[in-house]
Amino acid sequence: MEQENLFENRIDLSGLEGAVARIRAEVGKIIVGQRRMMDLLIAALLADGHVLIEGVPGVAKTLTARLLARTVSVAFTRIQFTPDLMPSDILGTPVFNPKTTEFEFKRGPIFSNLILIDEVNRAPAKTQSALFEVMEERQVSMDGTTYPMARPFLVFATQNPLEHEGTYRLPEAQLDRFLFKVEVGYPTEAEEAAILAGHHAGRGPRRLEAVAPVLTAEELETYQGVVRRVHVEPNLIAYIAALTHRTRDHRALYLGASPRASLALMAGAKALAAMQGRDFVTPEDVQAVAYPVLRHRILLTPEQEMEGRRPDDVVKNILEKVDVPR
Repeated sequence: MEQENLFENRIDLSGLEGAVARIRAEVGKIIVGQRRMMDLLIAALLADGHVLIEGVPGVAKTLTARLLARTVSVAFTRIQFTPDLMPSDILGTPVFNPKTTEFEFKRGPIFSNLILIDEVNRAPAKTQSALFEVMEERQVSMDGTTYPMARPFLVFATQNPLEHEGTYRLPEAQLDRFLFKVEVGYPTEAEEAAILAGHHAGRGPRRLEAVAPVLTAEELETYQGVVRRVHVEPNLIAYIAALTHRTRDHRALYLGASPRASLALMAGAKALAAMQGRDFVTPEDVQAVAYPVLRHRILLTPEQEMEGRRPDDVVKNILEKVDVPR
């Protein structure tokens, strides 16, 4: 929840706040509800992190990511993952040029700024592994040559949690490269009625042209720099470390979160603070991003899975047990 700004910031956040409001307004022309998902996607943009979006079919996962991409004046690519997709179909491949009698690298669709990967868990392991380097290091290595990605470079990936036929579990190493895992639920009854009314009035998802760009790549990079300057008190840094460390000795977990999770907690909390007009992080900011940061980085023990426990249950338990700094 946004708070009234009763203090004087050391960092000018007016431009960032205005950009966030414009993005929400543009996407809101088509999307009804889903405020939590929207805020986390915007926070990921500002924190320069990738997002995994999980939800049942029809809850606007892909549409929201497409609309968000339209609000930034950068190159956008959508890649539909399928079981027969090869790494070269994503990264690119050397192609022989008969004029020069040499091989030239033909870049794949991953060479863009904002990439939407639809149904990311439908590609096999060898294709999934092709994303490891480009997601972490923002570069592609091919035949001894390194090709850096243009900035910004962000991946939004969607997956369906229910369908398992023809899907492949994402490797833990790849999951760890996503800043957030956003779980999208069904709209409320009132929101669903508003969706129907909007479609009836001709404001459906086919009207993508109604969403206009409000940010340039340079402005986004500037705001990302502003977010990095948001202040974090030493006691909050210790709090973040304690949350991550507690996942590593929790009896319900087979695998705890890596140090990358601590960095993600801090980056996500900074972005949320800036979006609310504050140049400092509060414990509430850290708690707000704890679920999307940790839920895909921890693994339950087989016994806990059999009992129907979910990663979010463990995150809640950890948040309740770790002392909150004041």
